[in-house]
Amino acid sequence: MLDLDRQEVMFLPGVGPQRAKLLKEELHVSTLRDLLYYFPYKHIDRSRLYAINELSSDMPYVQVRGQILSFETEGEGRKRRLVAHFTDGHGLMDLVWFQGLKYILSHYKLHTDYIVFGRPTAFNGRINISHPDLDPVESLKLSSMGMQPYYNTTEKMKRAGLNSRAIEHFTSTLFLRLQERIPETLPDYLIGQLDLMSLDDALRQAHYPKNASLFRQAQFRLKFEELFYVQLNILRYTRDRIRKYHGYVFTRVGAFFHEFYSDYLPFPLTNAQKRVIREIRNDMGSGRQMNRLLQGDVGSGKTLVALMSMLIALDNGFQACIMAPTEILAEQHLATFRNFLGDMSVRVELLTGSVKGKSREAVLRGVQDGSVQILVGTHAVLEDTVVFQHLGMVVIDEQHRFGVAQRARLWTKNNHPPHVLVMTATPIPRTLAMTLYGDLDVSVIDELPPGRKPIVTTHQFDNRRELLYQAMRKQIELGRQVYVVYPLIKESEKMDIKNLEDGYEQLCKVFPEYKISKVHGKMKPIEKDAEMQRFASGETKILVATTVIEVGVNVPNASVMVIENAERFGLAQLHQLRGRVGRGADQSYCILVTKYELSRDTRRRMQIMTESNDGFEIAEEDLKLRGPGDLEGTQQSGIAFDLKLANLAKDGQILQLARDTAMQVLDHDPDGVLPENKILWAQFYRLKKQNINWSAIS
Repeated sequence: MLDLDRQEVMFLPGVGPQRAKLLKEELHVSTLRDLLYYFPYKHIDRSRLYAINELSSDMPYVQVRGQILSFETEGEGRKRRLVAHFTDGHGLMDLVWFQGLKYILSHYKLHTDYIVFGRPTAFNGRINISHPDLDPVESLKLSSMGMQPYYNTTEKMKRAGLNSRAIEHFTSTLFLRLQERIPETLPDYLIGQLDLMSLDDALRQAHYPKNASLFRQAQFRLKFEELFYVQLNILRYTRDRIRKYHGYVFTRVGAFFHEFYSDYLPFPLTNAQKRVIREIRNDMGSGRQMNRLLQGDVGSGKTLVALMSMLIALDNGFQACIMAPTEILAEQHLATFRNFLGDMSVRVELLTGSVKGKSREAVLRGVQDGSVQILVGTHAVLEDTVVFQHLGMVVIDEQHRFGVAQRARLWTKNNHPPHVLVMTATPIPRTLAMTLYGDLDVSVIDELPPGRKPIVTTHQFDNRRELLYQAMRKQIELGRQVYVVYPLIKESEKMDIKNLEDGYEQLCKVFPEYKISKVHGKMKPIEKDAEMQRFASGETKILVATTVIEVGVNVPNASVMVIENAERFGLAQLHQLRGRVGRGADQSYCILVTKYELSRDTRRRMQIMTESNDGFEIAEEDLKLRGPGDLEGTQQSGIAFDLKLANLAKDGQILQLARDTAMQVLDHDPDGVLPENKILWAQFYRLKKQNINWSAIS
């Protein structure tokens, strides 16, 4: 039996050292198992031959048997092309190449039977196929070929002759050499219980399916297994953490909480806020460490929930801390907390990189002696000089912006890990949350405070600026303020994007009577804060900014968000930016400005934004359009989605089944010792050894 994990792909016939090096560098394929798990991205039916007179330009892929009658070279220089006039004895078509002309002329002969395969198009009244596959008839067995796999390769590989056909040759050679069945990686009872295809059959059918039904069964088996081991890892980690770390028991809901609730609550809590506070209270009184994710759309009142949860920590004699990704957001949390708390006897202080000298020393002293009850900060909170007297609760805002190691450092501030509440205003699709944050309990605030009007979102092309300026002026005259957001600070030679500097100058010319502020990430914090303060106070009417204002900035009087080059932003980011307005009682507007020529996906993004204000609906669409690996936050969170087949946007049901099955396994075999699970745990540890990048987020 071939050792799939140890035998290098180099020793497979036709590969050799040079090709093996390329396969490793470009596709991360080193071993025979790697090759087995490098799946085709599509299959095309190669079982049928067409006649030339049956072909039309709306057909996908076809194959025709015939002969080349003659070659003809057309054009000069870069426009030079090679045309082969091809016949099947009943009709004529042209085969066209724009590259590799010498190779074609030296390799293919006239009046020899070939099978041509490719996508037909119509040109000058004749069918032609550009860069077709061309195989001698005797080299293809059409009856047994069925669905032909197509593999992704890189330009570097193609230049070295390693195209899809070469990968196909390697995989077919490997399957021929596998005389024994590929060993199972799931126990028999699970395969029977879930009616799964065997691993050997699934791998063969995934590459070379005999029919569509067998292909679907193969994909189900392989996707399930992939997601099962991811979920098993997450759930096992979670259970180990619960066993290992017993949380502080907050038995009291006392004076701080009740005084705030009775006398200082700025507005009645929504039912969703009440539900989430109950969930947090239950966690903190349970004796296990809270590790909860709080999701809430922009403006749903997460900050108030976080503050009330912190007051429970204070009631039990502990300190609390909230960590934000930017100084602007940290300062805003400080102002919000102090405003909410009024003259309550709660000391709240700020610690960021800008807090220096005696002010910093005073804050650090207060944190150490316990007189600072709530610390608001940025990454500065993680420094060794920050020593808490008794830290009982940590809130991490916009948590995807902090790495796993950074968050874990907060645990070391105590002998006992504090309760942890991580918050995000970026709604996370359910399937992504189960994988990216699978070890966290999830709370959702799915209700906005009463009185909020839905933001009106429109899409406008950039050649209609007069209408845009009129709309902005009308709102300013009503006493409102306007954000204008750009994707870049300075002009890029490669991308046709309006940049912030040019935009600022243009707006100063169009609105000479109003003061305009400018904010971007390259400014010094003190300058940025001064400009933000001018806008927050109402002194400036227009704020021109990059996405530094995406998270947390709260100016209730701002009623218009203009997003320039909106095609350059993902849905989640557009939704975040839109959430900067609509925070007061006035009707607010978001205007998405794009160029006229847009891709189909971009038009779909603009349509979704204009039709929906629901962050969760938008997040689901974003996942479908972009895939999990491209979504903001996945890389920062310490997980790369190295899923080979499963798709979190489409395979939610399989993911739920995988999670439920993993829970059942852990319920019956928490220590991994039952003999019926021997295969399962062996595979689990083999995958962990390979450093599969699974999430273990806390």
